[in-house]
Formats: sequence, structure tokens, C-alpha cells
Amino acid sequence: MSQIVRIEVCLPEGHWAGEATRNHPNAVLQIIETMPLGKGRGTAQIATELELLNDLENLGGVERVDSLGSGKASVTIASGGGGFIKPLRTVGVVPRTPFDVIDGWADWTIQCSSEQAKNLIKQIQEDGIQMRLKSTRSSEEKLLTKRQTEVFKLALRRGYWKSPREITLTELSLELGVAKSTLSVILHSIECKVIEKFSIEIFS
Repeated sequence: MSQIVRIEVCLPEGHWAGEATRNHPNAVLQIIETMPLGKGRGTAQIATELELLNDLENLGGVERVDSLGSGKASVTIASGGGGFIKPLRTVGVVPRTPFDVIDGWADWTIQCSSEQAKNLIKQIQEDGIQMRLKSTRSSEEKLLTKRQTEVFKLALRRGYWKSPREITLTELSLELGVAKSTLSVILHSIECKVIEKFSIEIFS
């Protein structure tokens, strides 16, 4: 059975994405896609703020930046500019994309075996890399039931949890075709599950 592990890792000094975001600690650098090119080089498609984009070519780990418009760019990473950290390569796992890097910290979600998850955390710790374990769960584990997922997606899309709220409980119940009291119970169950699951992120 595979595991889905979410970790935040502090990228080492000299890593282009780590350096770029440490220079702009309030910016979010989204790594949309990555690809190795050999000889330690690689490419990454990214999205971020214009100020950070403009500074990328000044980094030693970046060979070239090609603008794709709308805050997106293709980045050619120089040899030694930093790709995936050694523990990822040693264990043989790759984070899902897209993922965010903020102030030098990469937020990775990785699907792997239980053994690989243990080895990855061990390797990161042995290499002295700062890490925050956010959550682990079985890939077969579902947080919400099928019906709860349907309700959650619609409520989220319609702005039920926005402030100010964009749709009332009554309006949402009519759209879903369920009694207001029934919907209230479903939403409360969803909220309890989500809060309990992700409370670790709030207090970490």
C-alpha cells in the first residue's frame, strides 16, 4: 500500500528556487513542471510575481529565462543550480507538480511506498536538511465520502466558505435538492473532517 506524504523542505543554499524566494520572501514561486536535461542541468516551467521573475537571470543557478507571459516563464537551470535534493534522488521519488516554494521552503506532496517514505525522512534528517512533516496518509484513504465530496466541491465553488459568504445555506440546499437540515449536517461533518485532518498544519 502506498503512502501520500506532504512535507515542507528548506532548499539548500545555492538552489535557484530557494535563493530566488529567499530574496523575495513574500512571493510565491509555483513550479508547474520540471525536466532534467543531463549533466546536472534542467528546465522548469514556473509562475510567480514579476519582481521575482526579473531577478531570476541574476542568479548563478539560472542559465536562461524565457517569458511565457502572464507571470509565467521557462527557466533553464545551470549545472549545479539545484534540482531535486539528494534524498529524493537516493530514494527514487519525485514530488507532484505543481508545488509552491515560499521563502526557501518547498511544499512537496509525494506518493511512494511506506518504506520509501521512511527512508526519505531518514535521508533528509541525516543530510541535515530542515524539514516539516505536514501529513501522511494511505493513498487508498478517502477523507470524504462520495456524497460529501460532491457537496464540498459545489459549496466551495459557490463561495459558501468565503467571507462574506456568497451563497446561503438555504440557496445551497435548493441547488442540491436536499433539506436545509440535512445539508447542515453534511456540511458540519465535512468541516469536522477537514479541520481534524489539517489541524497539524495550523499548529506546526
